[in-house]
Amino acid sequence: MRRISPVHWVFLPPKPGQGTPRDRQVNFRRRFAMMVLPQRITRAMPTPTAPLPVSTPPAVTREDRERQNGHAAVVLWFTGLSGAGKTTLSRHVEQRLLELGVHTHSLDGDEVRRTLNRDLGFSPQDRRENVRRLGEVAKLMFDAGVIVLVAVISPYRRDREAARSLFPDGRFVEIFVDTPLDVCEARDPKGLYKRARQGLVRDMTGVDAPYERPEAPELALPWDDQPPERLTELVLAFLHGQGLIGTDP
Repeated sequence: MRRISPVHWVFLPPKPGQGTPRDRQVNFRRRFAMMVLPQRITRAMPTPTAPLPVSTPPAVTREDRERQNGHAAVVLWFTGLSGAGKTTLSRHVEQRLLELGVHTHSLDGDEVRRTLNRDLGFSPQDRRENVRRLGEVAKLMFDAGVIVLVAVISPYRRDREAARSLFPDGRFVEIFVDTPLDVCEARDPKGLYKRARQGLVRDMTGVDAPYERPEAPELALPWDDQPPERLTELVLAFLHGQGLIGTDP
């Protein structure tokens, strides 16, 4: 057997004395057809690939919806330790926005983990994917012209910045609910800190998994000595000051 090309193998005819010349010629032709021709046909066929998605411009834009709603679309991203008060604060803010006639939708990290992200765990890779999906869902809602309130630990600074990059400048408001770890552990509304200290829960943020504090959030709200109503008014004052909502809180 002699190799004559990078991909084709051709069987030479049998040695002299192995059958008649006619037999050797027939066998050679059969072997050539079986080994070479199918490979040439296969090589000529293109490799199938998945179709690429094609973006189609929307008939109704985010700007159209903002004009109809009477306010800008914004993402309020509440980050902090478990038990810091992210969900509580986001709910207070959403209630006040509703009273002002602002269109909103909320995305709570725990709720999303029970639905869209139920296939994810708490490894660094899964946490990154969790935040990535939340950012993409928030972008869809942002494009609907509403104020989106996202409450999620999102422990890694790089992931929060990746979420920020999905939105225009000034439309992503990072709100750091800066509650100390000892206060969060004392609250422990889900019993997670106690279980983590007992070794029953792994990858607990603040215990055996890191939390990277925001370096330059739009708002940093210490919640160890202030009621949620006061922090809510600070958020609304910021939105009004930035011209993101038109009604004076």
